[in-house]
This record gives sequence, structure tokens and C-alpha cells, in this order.
Amino acid sequence: MSASRPLVPRTDLPDVAGHAVPLARPLDWVGMEGIALPVRVSDGAGGQLQVAANIDLSVNLSNPDARGIHMSRLYLQLQEGLAREAITPAGLRHLLQESIASQSGLASRARLKIRYEALLQRRALESEFTGWKRYPVEIEATLSEGHLHLALGFSLEYSSTCPASAALSRQANAERFSGDFAAARPLSVEVVRDWLESERGMAATPHAQRSRAQVRVELRAQFDELPLVPLIDALEAALATPVQTAVKRVDEQAFARLNAENLMFCEDAARRVASVLSSDARVEHYEATVSHFESLHPHDAVARVSGTNP
Repeated sequence: MSASRPLVPRTDLPDVAGHAVPLARPLDWVGMEGIALPVRVSDGAGGQLQVAANIDLSVNLSNPDARGIHMSRLYLQLQEGLAREAITPAGLRHLLQESIASQSGLASRARLKIRYEALLQRRALESEFTGWKRYPVEIEATLSEGHLHLALGFSLEYSSTCPASAALSRQANAERFSGDFAAARPLSVEVVRDWLESERGMAATPHAQRSRAQVRVELRAQFDELPLVPLIDALEAALATPVQTAVKRVDEQAFARLNAENLMFCEDAARRVASVLSSDARVEHYEATVSHFESLHPHDAVARVSGTNP
């Protein structure tokens, strides 16, 4: 068997990139969408995880007489850059700078979008069990005139119990209690407790539903890390009823108590989300949409809130 010969690049292949450009003009963005690549992200505990990402990368074409950008250079530079750089503000800036440099003067701006699912481990409310939850994430970074614009988007799920339904249920329970014990005198604690624990003790239950908060924040440039996990933790604490993973009965009862203590219309949930984002020094601007996927209606209840921090 003959020894393999090293590959020698061919120099006789046609290249139409230098041909004349019909309808010449600069273009806002040119690039690729839906690139599949692994990326390294924070695991929320001081380490890093490698996750599968879906990536868009583009640059502007500032020279009107250029036929197009160097697409293969852009792809190879992205692949090498993500293998070398973790997803941090500094790493994203470097990646975008190299994207512009790869175009040999054809581009002055670059934009990158990274989509992936963060898997975070969550403890049960009362028992010793843990489980994993997924959080869809989108990072958008744009470098223009030396300025890095960085946005972080993600969504999280929680439970929302309707305050109006809870009030109506309490009234129905009170009316049944009055009917069942109208002639009973005197009443003992034991008798009332037994009644409350029986099926008669619950005339109605308030309706609750799985709900979702979709958040997008524009971040200030002076911070070194993307605050994904801290923001998720703070928002789940404010909403107080994040959906659970592994549960035993003690956890389910604790979750029911949390729902009773945190009755929420979508307007209430939106305000809780805004209270977190408006007080975070890392956030310059925020937009949030909360959606309650109604169990009473065939449509959803939705509230949106936004703001810019001083």
C-alpha cells in the first residue's frame, strides 16, 4: 500500500467573487443561520458545560463593489472561536472582532445569535430529591463601531392560581360549612377538623395553570459574566411557584401551600418579574411577557411589561 500523500491546495479552481457586481450597493447583513455547533456555558455553580447550540452569524457588507463576503472564512473562524472561547461578554466581543477581521476590510459590524437549552438541577421543596429543568436561552451580541450590545433571552415556567377563583371557592366552602353545621351546637375542633379532611370539606377548588415568563434583557457592558442562572433564580424566587421536577407527597403539599400563598393574575406575575429586573444593576433594559395558559378558558391570559433602568 502506497503512503498517503499530503493534500496540496488546488490553485486552478474558478472564483467568481471578483466578478463585476450588478446593482451594486452595500448590504446590512450577510451570513449564515441555523449553524449547529457545541458551545461552553456556565453551569451556575462555577463550572462549565458543553451544550448543543443553534447559531446565526452575520456581518455587514460595507463595500458596494464587493460581490459577497468570505462565507467559509466566517464559518471556520466561528468554529475555531467557539472551541476556544467560553460564552462570556469578553469571549463574545473577541469572537465578533475576529468575524469582522476575517473579512479583510469588507465588514465593519458583526452580529451573533446563540440558541440552546440550559439544563439546571433543582431541589425538591421538602424531600431530598433533585431533578433537571430545561430553560430555552437566546444570546444576541452585536459589535458595531467598537461597542458591544449584548442581550440575553430566556423563559421559565411556574404555576399560577387565580385569585378570583380562589375567592369563589372559599365562599362555596363557607356556604357548605354553614349548611352542614347549621344545627350543630356546640362545635368541637375535632369535628370541624374531621369535616375539613373529608370530601365534604372541599366544595370547590380554585383553578390553576402552568404559566410561562419570557424575558429579554439588554445587559450593561461592564460585567464579566452572563447572569443567566442568577436571573432565573431571582425570578423563580419572586414568582414563588416554579414548576417542580422530582416530587414526593410532602413536596406536592408544599407546592399546594405555595400556590395558596401566591395567588396571581397575569398582571400580578408581570409586576413580580418587573420588580426583579428593574432592580438588577446588570440590566439596562428589559422586556417580559407572562402567559397563563388558562384552564377555565380556551384562550390564554397575557401581560407584557418593559422598562429601562437608570
